[in-house]
Amino acid sequence: MFGAEDLWAKGYTGAKVKMAIFDTGIRADHPHFRNIKERTNWTNEDTLNDNLGHGTFVAGVIAGVDSECLGFAPDTEIYAFRVFTDAQVSYTSWFLDAFNYAIATNMDVLNLSIGGPDYLDLPFVEKIWEITANNIIMVSAIGNDGPLYGTLNNPADQSDVIGVGGIDYSDHIASFSSRGMSTWELPHGYGRVKPDIVAYGRDIMGSKISAGCKSLSGTSVASPVVAGVVCLLVSVIPEPERKSILNPASMKQALVEGAAKLTGPNMYEQGAGRVDLLASYEILKSYKPRTSIFPSVLDYTDCPYTWPFCRQPLYAGAMPVIFNATILNGMGVIGYVESPPKWHPFDEDGNLLSIHFTYSEIIWPWTGHLALHMQIKEEGAQFSGKIEGNVTLKVSSPPAQGEKDPRVSICVLQLKLNVVPTPQRSKRILWDQFHSIKYPPGYIPRDSLDVRNDILDWHGDHLHTNFHIMFNMLRDAGYYIETLGSPLTCFDSRHYGTLLLVDLEDEYFPEEIEKLRDDVVNTGLGLAVFAEWYNVDSMVKMRFFDDNTRSWWTPVTGGANIPALNDLLAPFGIAFGDKILNGDFSLLGEQNRYASGTNIVRFPRGGYVHSFPFLDSSESGATQSVLLTSGSTKADSPILGLMAMGEGRISVYGDSNCLDSSHMITNCFTLLRKILDFTSEDVRDPTLFSDSIKQDSPLYEADNRLPSRRTDVNFSAYSAIVGKELICGSDTRFEIWGTKGYNLQVRGRNKRLPGFPVIDLGRGFNSSSATSNIKRPRLTVRRKGDSLGNRYLGLFYGDEPDAPVLVVGHWLVPFVVAVTGILLLSFWRIRQKRRRRRKGSSSGRLANIV
Repeated sequence: MFGAEDLWAKGYTGAKVKMAIFDTGIRADHPHFRNIKERTNWTNEDTLNDNLGHGTFVAGVIAGVDSECLGFAPDTEIYAFRVFTDAQVSYTSWFLDAFNYAIATNMDVLNLSIGGPDYLDLPFVEKIWEITANNIIMVSAIGNDGPLYGTLNNPADQSDVIGVGGIDYSDHIASFSSRGMSTWELPHGYGRVKPDIVAYGRDIMGSKISAGCKSLSGTSVASPVVAGVVCLLVSVIPEPERKSILNPASMKQALVEGAAKLTGPNMYEQGAGRVDLLASYEILKSYKPRTSIFPSVLDYTDCPYTWPFCRQPLYAGAMPVIFNATILNGMGVIGYVESPPKWHPFDEDGNLLSIHFTYSEIIWPWTGHLALHMQIKEEGAQFSGKIEGNVTLKVSSPPAQGEKDPRVSICVLQLKLNVVPTPQRSKRILWDQFHSIKYPPGYIPRDSLDVRNDILDWHGDHLHTNFHIMFNMLRDAGYYIETLGSPLTCFDSRHYGTLLLVDLEDEYFPEEIEKLRDDVVNTGLGLAVFAEWYNVDSMVKMRFFDDNTRSWWTPVTGGANIPALNDLLAPFGIAFGDKILNGDFSLLGEQNRYASGTNIVRFPRGGYVHSFPFLDSSESGATQSVLLTSGSTKADSPILGLMAMGEGRISVYGDSNCLDSSHMITNCFTLLRKILDFTSEDVRDPTLFSDSIKQDSPLYEADNRLPSRRTDVNFSAYSAIVGKELICGSDTRFEIWGTKGYNLQVRGRNKRLPGFPVIDLGRGFNSSSATSNIKRPRLTVRRKGDSLGNRYLGLFYGDEPDAPVLVVGHWLVPFVVAVTGILLLSFWRIRQKRRRRRKGSSSGRLANIV
């Protein structure tokens, strides 16, 4: 039992540890449990029993006594909280009430083998903080949405919770285990490392509903493995001393510092590694309250563990590379950062590295964040080598009972970074993260409408989440890819070969539109756009009724915000339409799937446009689809356009699913490489630039036939642009933080940044400088949809007969699915209800039994 026998032999069996299991209940007379202390029912059903089996199985992994499926801590006191009905339905209010009771009854450990993507459900999230602030150690399953990245589930993605992923007995990450990074911090920041640890979660033995044992798989299983380990570790500390030594932070410190790092998986797959009970036991035996940083090392030479950092070295002139670590404060529930973090290089080369820090000045409950914004100074443009050193952070906490002086601790983060000379412009690509909007808080629909079991776009749309395969491919091809989490005015286009715009949902500031035209036409920037579907009639049909808020929910935008993209591309004479196209086609010798992409309706004369016969599945294209069933031919739709524009080059393509690993059927990486050859270096593939597809006359659609914005959605509630100020954030070059960017009149000229000399922003960053000779047009961007309408998305249920893609059956999947003879716990989408609503929270919660 992974070392449990050694602790049993020492007399540690989980005795007098109060374990709260939030699940489907348990039967009082179950023969596998010797210490069921209390069962409570928080549902609207009049039973305490488990009629599904999930709660009994979880309890068996933790504290079962049957020799065939022995639990980790058989003497643990079980408190079974029944929060799911037999129909596998739950409401947030039930959880909140049950959490309050767990606090009142002074639980030691709490296991949640449930989760969902809504980390903005503030009543739930804040109650988790309250739970841990009351010194209850929470263990939670990270989710079963693997192998996709950016699929962490809440509450396991919270820093004060021990988030658990799953592995098999060969120490391979289970395919179903969700991957990091966390997406709370996007677009300006960077996600945290999660899961915290991994544990065995495939083919684990546990208790059946009434008697006997069975095998199950899932992170629902891995979580109670760790919860059982935690119960054993709690029992190691004498009961009178437990609350003074053990807390959510100190327990996480023992687990992550004692974990065994696996060979192969990266840190966003395995966290600190496989849980090691005996190593954590040794740490706790001599534990003294302190702070630490997790991960405690960022080593660019440790690949693949430190992916994606180890895949791309640092170089001068790049956007800051952000690494977001977690501060664990075992000294107390609240802590204070005494002074700004400090960088201590090991040698002179380390002075080439500039680090700006963003961090939690107040650490509560138990945890905070420390983000490093790393940038190589200009004098390091030709440097090649390693930079090593430490970052230190001093934290204090109030004195514990019986102590007079505050507790003080200095924690250390070790850095070992690879640096290369600044790459040539043609090999540098800039990825626009700023204009991406994801769920939560809005109803941002999926990009491929053929996918019926996942209606939301919630994976972050980041290079290192659902576009991670594309990122690896571009690195293998010799490209350097940087991320921009601020407006398009916040980068110097002279340094980049191509700006890559993929699957974007937000609007654009007029200044961005104007600058991008200048960047392409006069500065030679390449522009590659991968759009998505957008059709207002189809969006209206996708609405559903939320029985919690008693209101209709409707998509905030389409797969991409085509009206906004059309405004951005208007100076180039390019526009997309509102068709939703599906079909297979061949290009560059490869078969490709066009999955819910859009069409091109405007493109200049002299450009190269590729068209293919597809079905239009939009509401407006429904008649076409009916006619085609009687033998009509499909109409050709333009989907790919390439064009030289002044000094620069532009490529537009109407679908991004071939780059997105979320629902990819076929990839279009070959096409992407050919596009970048063109946009960055003007290398023209003969197939893409065949004379037969050159436009003798322009494609042109009248203004009144272009896709329009919705007028019934308050888009400003979800947008970083509408109603907001244009400002360059902390993800941009240090010299323009807090300004409006390049080629624009900036605020705060000669602004002094902490620890940096005065920078003259008047030269090279001012719109009055002679970097452009183009006559700037006056642009008025129409922004509709600011009227009151849809609020935050919550439930995904309701009786909507006109929306077949959203019927309940597409959300409620079988609770236990047989997969090649192995029973795999799958996600349950459950309805939840809140008795109270707080400002800024979503209206409900998407949750799952994992």
